[in-house]
Amino acid sequence: MRGTDEMSGSLFSYVDLKARIPARHPLRKIRQVVNEALASLDSEFEALYTDFGRPSIPPERLIRASLIQILFSVRSERQLMEQMQYNLLFRWFVGLGIDDAVWVPTVFTKNRDRLLTTDMSRKVMAAILAHREVAPLLSDEHFSVDGTMVKAWASMKSFQPKAGDTPPDDDPGRPPGRDATDEAQTEPTEVETTPMPRPTRQSRNAEVDFRGEKRSNATHASTTDPDARLYKKSPGTGAMLCFMGHALMENRSGLIVQGDLTQAEGHAERRAALDMIHRHSPGSTRQLTLGADKGFDAAEFVADLRKACVTPHVAQKSRYSAIDGRTTRHKGYALSIKHRKRIEEAFGWAKTVGGMAQTVYRGLELVRARFILTMAANNLARLPRLLAA
Repeated sequence: MRGTDEMSGSLFSYVDLKARIPARHPLRKIRQVVNEALASLDSEFEALYTDFGRPSIPPERLIRASLIQILFSVRSERQLMEQMQYNLLFRWFVGLGIDDAVWVPTVFTKNRDRLLTTDMSRKVMAAILAHREVAPLLSDEHFSVDGTMVKAWASMKSFQPKAGDTPPDDDPGRPPGRDATDEAQTEPTEVETTPMPRPTRQSRNAEVDFRGEKRSNATHASTTDPDARLYKKSPGTGAMLCFMGHALMENRSGLIVQGDLTQAEGHAERRAALDMIHRHSPGSTRQLTLGADKGFDAAEFVADLRKACVTPHVAQKSRYSAIDGRTTRHKGYALSIKHRKRIEEAFGWAKTVGGMAQTVYRGLELVRARFILTMAANNLARLPRLLAA
């Protein structure tokens, strides 16, 4: 028989939020790992807050909310707060009850800026990797490194000459007008009627012609995000305002063990690679291996790796390569060259799912903290399948 389309109008619900989540949902394992990792950081959180005043958003809930935003590609924190009003899955993962109020977006943003610094994002990633179920998946000898461009939240029209390079009244988006002195000397003419006032407001997206204008990071800077740099990674491609994201991957399971983000320039990838390998294995006397592409085939970089007791499994350039037969003759070199390409999967996930194709944050510190947290979320997204294998 046909059912009736009537609303029940029930006032109370006696079903727990957890019972509404499917038993085999991947977020169940992810939430377990995240909760145990955050529990290990309890002393770190305690040191960040005073014991008086109005209670803030619990740091555990704030981090879980940021992770769910990355995992489900929620484009803004305002939209995240909206979805948490009615999405029971989000409420369960973050730790909110069915009747708990959702935070005001601006309050959430202010608390997030205060808590999720670069140092805290690295601690969250390290706590997840140190989890009792995750640690056995990691390799402590074989690693790969690479970098990717992260487009800044700034348009090319904001790339203006620095102060002192051009007169302050030059506006490339405004048509040339008469000189102020000429206007002062022009005598007003008498008119029969009062002219209709015309709006003087300029368009927000005024036309700008860059033809023939030479622009570089030495003479220009973005007025929207001064930390962004004009950069192109390969010949024949267009330059854009961006940052450079870096990741260090272990080769056994393809998990990211270190992340960093710097200003975009030619030697940023090599410097970040050395910093990450030293940060991950400080003072190591074991013979590690580091796979990388041809962009890392530089004599100075290879020499620095050998001094750090790291075998440089770097892809050879066709000419003037710093990698010789004492490295390429071993079977491990071919394996590292094969496995290093898996790091592109993490970058692809971060840009298509994690929202790092173009960041919505401004400033090097904020973008770096978000990039590292996105790399940690990428590890979490892969854990249910790895742990079930």
